[in-house]
Amino acid sequence: MPPLPPPSSETRIPLPPARALVAGYTDVLVVGAGPAGIGAALGAARSGAKVILAERYGFPGGSATVALVMPFMSGHTQESRLRQSGVEILYPTDHGRGTRVIAGVFTDVIERLVSLGGAVPPSEMTGFVTSFDPEILKFVLADLLDDSDVQTIYHVLATGYIQEEQYTTVFFQSKSGPIAIRAHCVVDCTGDGDIAVFAGASFDYGRNVDHLTQPMTHYLRMGCFERTAFMDYVQKNPSQWYGVLGLWELLQKATKEGTLNIPREDILMFASPHPQEVSVNSTRITGVSGIDIFDLSRAELEGRKQVREVVDFLKRYVPGFNDAYLIQSGVQVGIRETRRIIGDYILSGLDILNTRKFFDVIARSTYPIDIHNPKGKGTRLERLPDGQSYDIPLRCLQPKGCSHLLVAGRCISGTHEAHSSYRVMPVAIATGQGAGVCAALSALNKCATRDVDYKEVQSELQNQKAILW
Repeated sequence: MPPLPPPSSETRIPLPPARALVAGYTDVLVVGAGPAGIGAALGAARSGAKVILAERYGFPGGSATVALVMPFMSGHTQESRLRQSGVEILYPTDHGRGTRVIAGVFTDVIERLVSLGGAVPPSEMTGFVTSFDPEILKFVLADLLDDSDVQTIYHVLATGYIQEEQYTTVFFQSKSGPIAIRAHCVVDCTGDGDIAVFAGASFDYGRNVDHLTQPMTHYLRMGCFERTAFMDYVQKNPSQWYGVLGLWELLQKATKEGTLNIPREDILMFASPHPQEVSVNSTRITGVSGIDIFDLSRAELEGRKQVREVVDFLKRYVPGFNDAYLIQSGVQVGIRETRRIIGDYILSGLDILNTRKFFDVIARSTYPIDIHNPKGKGTRLERLPDGQSYDIPLRCLQPKGCSHLLVAGRCISGTHEAHSSYRVMPVAIATGQGAGVCAALSALNKCATRDVDYKEVQSELQNQKAILW
């Protein structure tokens, strides 16, 4: 059954008045328990603040667990040998060395995952990319939050924001009716900048030329994968597999025979901590908006349709998948790009490619500009110079016109090109940790976020083992 069409008019039915139950008071309220929210909640709590973390789903992890975005990309710089060989997870080779630039909460997450058998340890062999089990990640994140005394509330959807004289109040809808949580400072980790928009912040959307955003992807996990059979095919057809992507001839064959019709030029697969499992990132859903429920409904239907096509393709055409089966597809379609909140500084693509440094750095990244074509096939990839990284300044986390609100994750202030780099999960954790520390210092000093000395934020981040220079 097709989804409901969008409204045909501007007619609005007035809602009945409702009184919101004040569910809690806190120093810092973090909205969204995805990678950025985890970084923000732990960063604030470890700075000595009382923290409440509010999440719409029933578990933490966001894109990593809800959308099955796997694996965590590298938090290390890339050297020439790594760039020449690609990130080889299914087909390891010598990669050369890299220097770590993202640590702190991100390192804590990885180390816990590895200790529980939930991740392949990042190394030169994996290009410092970390494959993980999303179910074990849920346990790890919940334990880290408990260890830091973060109060979590699940199954709540943010619906409004009010800045009062003494409190910042965020309203949520829940099965228990409307509730409100009051805090000195709020960190928006919704991915879409929902809270910032409720607060009146301005934002950009999509690329400048036509405001189209990067396409969505419905991720999937496959079990009973026969690695030996697949690697035999790769060794016999080396031009058809580059590290973690390829199978171009098989895709062309399936498309010509009418069994596959997805607007993607390759199959992208990553290993798992489990030898007979791979995660697949090969669906592509274009022309939809991640902040429109009617588009999202269509995207979910189209994404699951493409998942079925990809599974059928792998089983019918690709050696190693003859007896494979679909373990899981994302609870929700994976969204790469929606709003980018306009902050005190707008990070640009040139800042990234020129590896620019900033006096108020709170996070670093080495991930390339990585833009999936909003209209169909093709991906633009521009890497940083060997061994280099770029800075993300605190000003990118401060929405213009807001005094007790910070943003973190993929909705921070930047251009479409810059966003394509800082949107990945390790960077989201790092910007979240920076926002959480700043929010905690704001609350503990009873001042606005802009009145917090960036040097104090940097000092506390270093105490929490973040790497800033």
